[in-house]
Amino acid sequence: MVEKFWHTMVVIGISLSISAEVAPLSAQEDFYKGKTIRIVVGSTPGGGFDVYSRSIARHMAKRIPGNPTFVVENMPGAGFLIATNYLYNQAKPDGLTIGNWIGALVLQQVLGKKGVEFDARKFEYIGAPIRNHDLCLLSRASGITSVEKWMAAKIPVKLGATPPGATPYDTGAIIKEALGLPTQLVSGYKGTADIRLAVEAGEVAGLCGLSWSSAKSTWRKGLESGSVVVVLQSSASPHLELPSVPLSINHAKTDMGRKLIQAGIHDTSAITYLYSFPPGISGYDEGPGISGRNQQGKYGRRSGRWRGSGAAG
Repeated sequence: MVEKFWHTMVVIGISLSISAEVAPLSAQEDFYKGKTIRIVVGSTPGGGFDVYSRSIARHMAKRIPGNPTFVVENMPGAGFLIATNYLYNQAKPDGLTIGNWIGALVLQQVLGKKGVEFDARKFEYIGAPIRNHDLCLLSRASGITSVEKWMAAKIPVKLGATPPGATPYDTGAIIKEALGLPTQLVSGYKGTADIRLAVEAGEVAGLCGLSWSSAKSTWRKGLESGSVVVVLQSSASPHLELPSVPLSINHAKTDMGRKLIQAGIHDTSAITYLYSFPPGISGYDEGPGISGRNQQGKYGRRSGRWRGSGAAG
């Protein structure tokens, strides 16, 4: 899994060099040598976003000329809005700050969500390391170990959730509506790490919107011991490692419910773990990776400082 993940990240590493004017490696090395690149993660330490970013931080420096230092800075709050607004409005577009935010906020902008202070069309996108494979996981102690038991529950099953706009809330709300499951969303948690602790403490029964790759990395002990059970998977087809876990879309009550799952979960899964630079890096007039102004006074295109230096190792 780690090897496959890293090969994917090499694609991210080289993506900015595609269709761009690439500065000489010597110039890139001069710029990045001794520099620090921040990855600003919009959630708490210990969650899926944090795990991916720290994995990148451990390996990416050796793929960039000059071998800059990578650091991860967590900036949780408001369902990733604090970090995403910061990236758009305050981060300097100099190639030294990368944001790791949730792609569902693109839809929230379209829907006019309060607190959105960015135009998603203007970010300089790097990519996403994986297509999200959403799950609903519940504790065995809750007694809800199958979708049938969930449907038959006499009282609403409490799911931990972040504020609206992040996957745990949005996925939980869609599953509740589309499947007609007795569910109470307990929102306000800053990230999935906090929700996991709440599940283990018995405050809530579980959560929806955690990917299988994240669950295996961050909740391995619970899965191996059986104290946490995967009850549903919200994807177009079963994961190869979860062949017997039912699909949410197959339990939707109506055609509208199926369309809701398709649009709200399946279609957004490709951009869940987004990485981007702030707006304006294409025209930033400093450093070796930018063409600078031409004779007409216009900015040149971005140069792709992030050109990869080889295959993963």
